[in-house]
Amino acid sequence: MTGNMLIAQSGGPSMVINQSLVGAVLAAKASSKIVEIYGALHGIQGILDEAFIDLRAEPEEVLLRVAQTPSSALGSVRRKPTPDDCRAIFDVLARRNVRYFFYIGGNDSAETANIIAEEAGRQGYDLRCFHIPKTIDNDLLCNDHTPGYGSAARFVACAVRGDDLDNRALGGVKIDVIMGRNAGFLTAAAALARQDPDDGPHLLYFPERPFTVDRFVADVSECMTRYGRCVVAVSEGICGPDGRPIAEAFSTEVDAHGNRQLTSGALGEQLAAVIRQRLKVSRVRADTFGFIQRCFVGCVSETDANEARLAGSYAVTAAVGGKY
Repeated sequence: MTGNMLIAQSGGPSMVINQSLVGAVLAAKASSKIVEIYGALHGIQGILDEAFIDLRAEPEEVLLRVAQTPSSALGSVRRKPTPDDCRAIFDVLARRNVRYFFYIGGNDSAETANIIAEEAGRQGYDLRCFHIPKTIDNDLLCNDHTPGYGSAARFVACAVRGDDLDNRALGGVKIDVIMGRNAGFLTAAAALARQDPDDGPHLLYFPERPFTVDRFVADVSECMTRYGRCVVAVSEGICGPDGRPIAEAFSTEVDAHGNRQLTSGALGEQLAAVIRQRLKVSRVRADTFGFIQRCFVGCVSETDANEARLAGSYAVTAAVGGKY
């Protein structure tokens, strides 16, 4: 099938998401089945606004520089398409003869790509729709690991290593809250900071295991007795025995896909307050790594970058080859 291609980025940026973008564009340029290559600015919002740029016209040297730049070069969005959005999107696709659509992102982006693919089927519109995986949380199904995770994991390990050295000098309790709504992979990466038996992080808490305040206090108390200090790495999505995220009690912001905002400083400060009150530790500090984990320039993993490029390239190869 010969036609035009549309590609966009969605959700949280990463250190290597542009590698996937450029991998897809370079593969599309090499294909005789793809004529025009459009990039939509800010995801589906850009499609609705027809805010497109001509990616075929971009020189290879420019694309290669973009590939090495963190964050989302096309801009991003958090928007779930409504039925009205879908109708408007397909008006644009038909007018532009777009037959290949690629959406780079995480869980919510995969959901959006699926909504558009299903709507194409209902309308009888011949569209090859592909989701190109990206998420630093490493929580997409059917993936051994996800582009974006390796670089973010490197940042977490390096940051916690530095934090542990800081704590070794000043003592007390340090709590680091790390991204991960439903998966503890990023928090687990903090363990890579350990080189010696007494190195932090001494305690790690994940969304996959129920969290109780009493157990947390007991763990910190034991660690203080053993080492005279304590470094804690905790996922933002830790849940109580009832399965509800602890941080939800401190957040009211919800995005278009129904996800409550967990990346704030509230969880860390609440846990720190509990330790101050119940253990009477004089020095208790908390940091939320938050969005800094996503695009930190100095921590790009070469393997992660290469795999992200291949993911974009293979998506186009599979699409034009009818492998879907």
